Amino acid sequence: MNGQAIFIKELTKKYDDVTVVNTVNLSIAKGEIFGLLGPNGAGKTTLLMMLSTLVKPSSGDAFIKDYSIKSQPGKVRSSIGMVFQDPSSDELLSGYENLKLHALMYDVPYKAIDNRIDSVLSLVDLMNRKNDQVKKYSGGMRRRLEIARGLLHEPEVLFLDEPTLGLDPQTREHIWEYIESLAKKTGMTIVVTTHYMEEAQNLCDRVAIIDNGKIIALDTPENLCHQVEGDTIALQGKNLRIEDIKKLDFIKGIETDGDRIILKVVNSGKNLQQILKTVGDIDFIEVHSPDLNDVFLTYTGKQMREGEGGLMEHLRTLTSANHNK
Repeated sequence: MNGQAIFIKELTKKYDDVTVVNTVNLSIAKGEIFGLLGPNGAGKTTLLMMLSTLVKPSSGDAFIKDYSIKSQPGKVRSSIGMVFQDPSSDELLSGYENLKLHALMYDVPYKAIDNRIDSVLSLVDLMNRKNDQVKKYSGGMRRRLEIARGLLHEPEVLFLDEPTLGLDPQTREHIWEYIESLAKKTGMTIVVTTHYMEEAQNLCDRVAIIDNGKIIALDTPENLCHQVEGDTIALQGKNLRIEDIKKLDFIKGIETDGDRIILKVVNSGKNLQQILKTVGDIDFIEVHSPDLNDVFLTYTGKQMREGEGGLMEHLRTLTSANHNK
């Protein structure tokens, strides 16, 4: 596992006759920010739950810091941090008290606890609110406290389950600045699930798209976007010369909707002027280069939707199902 923080080999999870994660193989480098993307029910949540030892695999194995999730779950847990989508801090306790309780649970050396707490609170810019009850925190502050708690025992791998879900755009941006800073300052490996495509595209070193239990795409966001053919140009106007447009050899697709046409174009930057000369008078134009949304739609045929349920919701569902058997 030289240079690898996580090594996954043939990892599989089945529930009765349903295969949720199907023989996944994956390596994630030390210090990498790695994104897991997938539609609801694709298997990404179950994969994350197996890596964090919350669910046992049916077959295969995964190694974190050379520790097996199957045979050494305790060692794995001591090596990872986990930030759930759902808030789990005690609202009646202060930020400091929440962190001290977590430190005691993880056997952080008692003499080092206060220094560790101050260090992680400073990292997420909450030192001036450390003694305030968590119920007085804003949504963004609570999420930052959850991240601080996940860092307290100095894990080598941090799992973040939809860390900015439901936050306003400005707060989301601040949270991602903290996450990016963490990776750079500490060399920590960060694995994140998110449905915000712009976050994955801008911050993840690589992303994996999971569907039907399998990894169907894996690369840097830039390389994945390059795999989607052509740019999209939307034009609107009356009496557009559609037949003339179809004759241009760099037009790879065309859709019409009343006085609006949508073109799939190879190298729009080079060919836009020729399109404008050919199409006639236009009232509106919009040029869109492929992004991770397009990649996701191309590979899965689905749009990513907010609020599809995170690890805690999934765990509650599994617990309820097992209880009712």
